Amino acid sequence: MAMNESYEPQSIEGKWQTRWESEGLFRAGTRPNAPKKYILEMLPYPSGKMHMGHVRNYLIGDVFARYFQMKGFDVLHPMGWDAFGLPAENAAIKDGVHPAVRTEENIASFKKEMRSLGYSYDWTREVNTSKPEYYRWNQWFFIQILERGLVYRRFSKVNWCTGCLTVIANEQVKEGVCERCDSPVVDKEMPEWAFRITRYSQDLLDALDTLKEWPERITAMQRNWIGRSDGAEAEFKVQGHDASMRVFTTRIDTIYGCTYVVLAPDHKLVAQVTTPERRADVEAFAKRMSAQSKTERLGEDAEKEGVFTGAYAVNPFTGQPVPIWIANFVVSDYGTGAVMSVPAHDVRDFAFARKYQLPVKVVIQPAAGDKLPAGDALEAAFTEYGVLVDSGEYTGLASAVARQKMAAKLEEEGRGRTTVTYRQKDWGFSRQRYWGTPIPIVYCEKCDPERKGIPVPVEQLPVRLPEIDVQEVLTGKGEPPLAKVPSFVNATCPKCQGPARRETETMDTFVDSCWYFARYLSPHFEGAPFDPKEAQRWLPVDVYVGGPEHAVMHLLYFRFWTRVMKLLGLSPVDEPVTRLITQGIVNGPDARKMSKRWGNVVAPASIVEKYGADTARAYVLFAGPPERDFDWSDKQVEGVFRFLKRVWTLAATHHAAVAGATHSGPYEGKALDIRRAAHKCLKRVGEAIERLSFNTAIAGVMECVNALYLLGAPETPAEKAAMAEAIRILAVVLTPIAPHIADELAEAYGAKHFTVQDGWTAFDPALVVDETIPYAVQVNGKLRAEIHVAADAAEADVRAIAEADEKVQAALAGKTLRKFVFVPKRLVNFVVG
Repeated sequence: MAMNESYEPQSIEGKWQTRWESEGLFRAGTRPNAPKKYILEMLPYPSGKMHMGHVRNYLIGDVFARYFQMKGFDVLHPMGWDAFGLPAENAAIKDGVHPAVRTEENIASFKKEMRSLGYSYDWTREVNTSKPEYYRWNQWFFIQILERGLVYRRFSKVNWCTGCLTVIANEQVKEGVCERCDSPVVDKEMPEWAFRITRYSQDLLDALDTLKEWPERITAMQRNWIGRSDGAEAEFKVQGHDASMRVFTTRIDTIYGCTYVVLAPDHKLVAQVTTPERRADVEAFAKRMSAQSKTERLGEDAEKEGVFTGAYAVNPFTGQPVPIWIANFVVSDYGTGAVMSVPAHDVRDFAFARKYQLPVKVVIQPAAGDKLPAGDALEAAFTEYGVLVDSGEYTGLASAVARQKMAAKLEEEGRGRTTVTYRQKDWGFSRQRYWGTPIPIVYCEKCDPERKGIPVPVEQLPVRLPEIDVQEVLTGKGEPPLAKVPSFVNATCPKCQGPARRETETMDTFVDSCWYFARYLSPHFEGAPFDPKEAQRWLPVDVYVGGPEHAVMHLLYFRFWTRVMKLLGLSPVDEPVTRLITQGIVNGPDARKMSKRWGNVVAPASIVEKYGADTARAYVLFAGPPERDFDWSDKQVEGVFRFLKRVWTLAATHHAAVAGATHSGPYEGKALDIRRAAHKCLKRVGEAIERLSFNTAIAGVMECVNALYLLGAPETPAEKAAMAEAIRILAVVLTPIAPHIADELAEAYGAKHFTVQDGWTAFDPALVVDETIPYAVQVNGKLRAEIHVAADAAEADVRAIAEADEKVQAALAGKTLRKFVFVPKRLVNFVVG
């Protein structure tokens, strides 16, 4: 076939997208005997239009999917929609359009954009989390987990978003406001459903060490979020009361320096122990604290403040009374809600003690160096381990030894114990919204007077969201929306068949995204959430791409859920993902993160229409390493388009003369140079893709194209055959990056199949070895010269050539050689004296 002289992507890209889809080119399971690769990007919330930030996320996965398909793997690369959630409901409140209608419109828009970019998805596995056939299994999981004691109903303080009018997770509170709507978040006491994720805290923590192909910053964030603290609980009796409090501390070795204890303002003991003369001040302070969020109270810049209760507790080791305070820096849901304060050895306690003129007592001295002054002269807290002083029978012991002996003493006397606490809390997942999975619970006054909840029988699932009058139900005010729908609320008790009331809260959408990766394995399976046989074949996910902002939400929750699926006999794996890739942000032309809020969004359609999908893809990949942010540049987009035009022009210029050329003889001179350039490119691009260096891969293609232009028009049969081979190799290496032009070039140069079917060509090792390579020559570590030697030269040959260099000879003159260091293919170093 003849080639157009000019590169016109709009005339070829739609053609190839249609052919790929009609041929089922990316359908998984077509190579059952081949090794598998499961490539996945975090499924999008279809909020409307895609922008180039989305494109980058999905493009990283697409490069891998195409590359591994070319390498002979059976590749699973699916896509679906995280379709429940607050944005659609808030939009419905604002404009009166049903969330389902808006969501379907947005999905259609997203899907059209994705197809226009040539992503290699197996669309036969598409899932939509807002469909009953999907959320039925959320409800099924809930019931199975409930039966195993991993779900429970609790009455607790929650984060209440004053804008979204619903509970949100701790992880969704950013500096005291909701990350979605920027409204203030306040503490609110209310009943909620929770998953016992803390039962897996230690396992989730330990397993982080096995995630060798996860970014260290992600595992560090999860480690910190789980927040294991090893320490001891000690009982402090309250003077004049039968009551006592248990404090948790990681530094029991400092207990002789405890000069006051602090309770959370809402600790149950506060009302009991506060003296009458202090009650008004204590109650006023507690009320003020209840109106503040944890973020406001616990922030690094928050002023430490408190109030004395008038009561005293007894130090279990010294027997001395210490005052009981309440303070803003202690919260009831961490540890025991009570802490012992040792101002000489804790920064926060020191600041508080100085502010309120409380005693400071030094009980730890540095193991070496200058000694600390007395507490009243201390300028800052000493927080390191050391040697105990003024600590009774433990004086003179090292901190580590003292901690063990003191904890043992507490256990022996029944006044405490060694214990471990975690910062991580159970996952409260019930939400006061409509657009989510209904929780499959009913309440019956006769069978369930304590309102613990009765699960809906599995055979009655799904509990469907009811049809509603949007303007009547989704008002954003009053009780949860589902409570306003009598046909939904009024139910039958599965035990007594009498009247019952349905749970009117819905599930956190993080439940949807906890296990969607497994539903892709068999999205139409009716017997379970997914087919366990398919899980044996495909899990774990080999490569997972998404934003680092999900580190302690989605990425932690779905690690937990994978363990639940294994517990239920559905999955063979503990960890869902082998290799995690967290992509950087694409900023707008104004250097701010692309967002409708800033009006700096670049839509893929605008780039595809002007330059083509391959330019959009290649630019995003070339702009920088995937993990780094980059600023959008229209100028650089134009530059990438010009590069693809050069590729096209190269192929079109030589097409008539070389497309069918063959040569059976030796390749020498220019013909050999053409083949060397092509095979070096093939090697470089493959290696760059494997190590996630897509910008380097594209640079390798550019270098090859430049070399082919410089070599000029092929004239001999050998040169023509070499050029035809080189252009076919360009089609191969461009396939993961710019697949439309790749298939067009391949077809023009005689390919009978799609490039992903023909596979990744193997480079010829003899053609990728440079004839000569540079060596740095050092004398006593200082660079003296650079020599060029045969790539396969032995150490003796390299040394001889180095010694013959005039500059090296001058540096060696009159000196005795002590040692010769040889680093193959890099440097030699003469160590002289």
